[in-house]
Amino acid sequence: MMKIYSYKELTELEITNLCLRQLEDDSSILDRVTQIVEQVKMRGDAALIDYAQQFDQVALTELYLSEAEIERIAATIPAAEKAAIDTAYANIWAFHAAQANTEDKLETMPGVTCWRESRPISRVGLYIPGGSAVLPSTFLMLGIPAVLAGCKEIVVCSPPQKDGKTNCYLAYCAVKLGIKRIYMIGGAQAVAAMAYGTASVPKVYKIFGPGNRYVTQAKQLIQSSSMTAIDMPAGPSEVLVIADETANPAFIASDLLAQAEHGADSQAILVATSSEIVAETLKQIEVQLAVLPRKEVTEKAIANSYVVQVDNLEQAMQFSNEYAPEHLILASSRFEQLIPLIEHAGSVFLGNLTPESAGDYASGTNHTLPTSGFAKAYSGVSLDSFLKKITFQHITTQGLANIGSTVEVLAAAEGLQAHKNAITIRLKS
Repeated sequence: MMKIYSYKELTELEITNLCLRQLEDDSSILDRVTQIVEQVKMRGDAALIDYAQQFDQVALTELYLSEAEIERIAATIPAAEKAAIDTAYANIWAFHAAQANTEDKLETMPGVTCWRESRPISRVGLYIPGGSAVLPSTFLMLGIPAVLAGCKEIVVCSPPQKDGKTNCYLAYCAVKLGIKRIYMIGGAQAVAAMAYGTASVPKVYKIFGPGNRYVTQAKQLIQSSSMTAIDMPAGPSEVLVIADETANPAFIASDLLAQAEHGADSQAILVATSSEIVAETLKQIEVQLAVLPRKEVTEKAIANSYVVQVDNLEQAMQFSNEYAPEHLILASSRFEQLIPLIEHAGSVFLGNLTPESAGDYASGTNHTLPTSGFAKAYSGVSLDSFLKKITFQHITTQGLANIGSTVEVLAAAEGLQAHKNAITIRLKS
């Protein structure tokens, strides 16, 4: 069960250590992932087929599903799931479409005009996890902003099912998004294939999507060794719940368990002002855990998690900002007063009726978020993640006269005579 700490008894170093998400076997994972990436670089499709057999126990004859095959599989989706995906799609589309904006041109001084324009990243790769859980929600979260941004080519990789295909949920998402090909490739090998390209898989310029520790390590590796960018560093999923006496212990327990069932290395942290709330929540965790289908995995994650007892909500926010959670739930009727205190969080869920799972699936916000404390420096995926911002400037005769001497003086001060001459030669003409 979750260990309980008293915030006021923790030293600053102990708080820092408590907020670390260290993985003991990172070095062994790095060695294995490096080997996989090198094999894909050297052997291309042949390596991908071998890894599908080794890791997925699937003998692939072709690495992707065609448009016709995707449409055939999508047609088998049950009505209830189809309607749910349609609703989630509409909400996620609306939220991300609202992020589009055009910036005004600005005359920084008479005759000198500057502005920015957006351009889509022309070729992007989306990794959709499979394995223990296939995530159509992630397909929507990544595919919708990619389509809205106008990315010309969207390469989608997802681990194959035992029949070498994908399931009807991913196929239906692909149809809605206009994706005509799904590559049946998972793990670090999928990241390598998109980063370097193979005979079948196009090389992309940026890779998006969550995954296990092998996928995460591969993304970090290719970022430093190829010309391919990644959305953000990421690790196991996590939630931090801040609760006071107005919270509902059953609701808190459900939120902690919802996060814990992602995987044994997930973290579910409770920061509470009330010892009674803590005691009741721990009881509720036992009750709800007992009937979960993924009990074994969830139980391991709960054992990897903990409770921090604080004196007040201000202390709770201090700890939260140090932890910088992927998901932050404010289980309090006083959530409004806490919003200005939030410095670091991937996505925030306000009040007792706003579970993190709503954001995971259908409220509209993106669930691809920074983990492992990276919320201190990174944002979650958005429309902007699929765009580049290009700056423009135009200088008239008047503008050159106004700005010329400033540039000449600064260039000379830096000892860059050619920079100065580029202004001087124009002024003389």
